[in-house]
Amino acid sequence: MEHPNLFDQLDASGRLRLPGADAAFGDLPWNPHPDFEGVELKHLITKRETGGLFSCHLVRVAPGKAIGTHAHPTQTELHEVAAGSGICLSGGARLVYEPGVVSILPKEEPHRVEAGPEGLCLLAKFIPALL
Repeated sequence: MEHPNLFDQLDASGRLRLPGADAAFGDLPWNPHPDFEGVELKHLITKRETGGLFSCHLVRVAPGKAIGTHAHPTQTELHEVAAGSGICLSGGARLVYEPGVVSILPKEEPHRVEAGPEGLCLLAKFIPALL
């Protein structure tokens, strides 16, 4: 039995359901990353929905492209690899990214994410909210 890719499901037909609200993720735009070429973001859940406590974003990194070295001064970041492959350089370690891998990046920890030849698709979650 073929299982659909969770990343594609969230992108196309996912929904945020809250008391009194129902929003379709397919209606949300993809945004080019302001600093890293070949990286796009879709902001699924922002500080607006969580009072600043949490945010969740779909992240697409094109084949051979990277999210350059950076750190978040106040956020802990969680990566859930949904599709593709790559590596994350964090804390002096080289973490292999493939579907099913979850990685925690502490606040203030410089990290870099490099996509493999088929690209990389992540769910990135931030506590407190990034946006």
